[in-house]
Amino acid sequence: MTRFALTIEFDGRPYMGWQRQPHGPSVQQAIEDAAFAITGERSAVHAAGRTDAGVHGLAMRAHLDIAKTITPFRLMEGLNAKLRPQPVAIIGCDIVADDWHARFSCIGRSYEYRIVNRRAPLALEASRVWRIRLELNDDAMHKAAQILVGHHDFTTFRSVQCQSQSPVKTLDRLNVERDGDHIFIHAAARSFLHHQVRSMVGCLALVGMGKWSADDLKAALEAKDRQALGLNAPPDGLYFVRADYPESVTPP
Repeated sequence: MTRFALTIEFDGRPYMGWQRQPHGPSVQQAIEDAAFAITGERSAVHAAGRTDAGVHGLAMRAHLDIAKTITPFRLMEGLNAKLRPQPVAIIGCDIVADDWHARFSCIGRSYEYRIVNRRAPLALEASRVWRIRLELNDDAMHKAAQILVGHHDFTTFRSVQCQSQSPVKTLDRLNVERDGDHIFIHAAARSFLHHQVRSMVGCLALVGMGKWSADDLKAALEAKDRQALGLNAPPDGLYFVRADYPESVTPP
């Protein structure tokens, strides 16, 4: 049995999310079905994180175990051939140690949220960004974002369906940057709660619109109450960017 680490790019629009679902297509199911078509083996694909319906992936990390003798290159080529025309691509494939786990070996996850701040409709990026017509103050958003950085109880920013045992997380980075009409929000932590990034972005957007102050954001955090959330951003603009691993268990 050989364990393969995959790096995966996907457009989340057609899927119910990463995890296999009984009521609709998922990225996990697409890859598992492609692997079965190549090897004749039913192999579970374990990912570094779970994404919601409509959330995209730039470099999701995952692994699967295969008994059949196959090289990483052939596996990657075969998976991509079987995945077409679905918007899922295997962009990297390596053999890793049997104890390497895409989820449990991961020590850091990074997301990016993309906003287009303009009145004109989207011709090319529909369902891939969040368009906000009102002018956003990105400096105010960035300054307010620093309130959320650190070790906090993020109950306010946690979905009621979140399965994490604790709402306490350490947010390592939350930066807001503007490039023309595009605003990018970069979030990094060891792990995130369900909807945490989208909930933080939604509240930062309220700050950018001038509807909330930094003190309002702080009060929402300190409330530790989902009812105190101002806005949950749509999934369209959210991207899983990177999973980090200790050097000792990182595939070549």
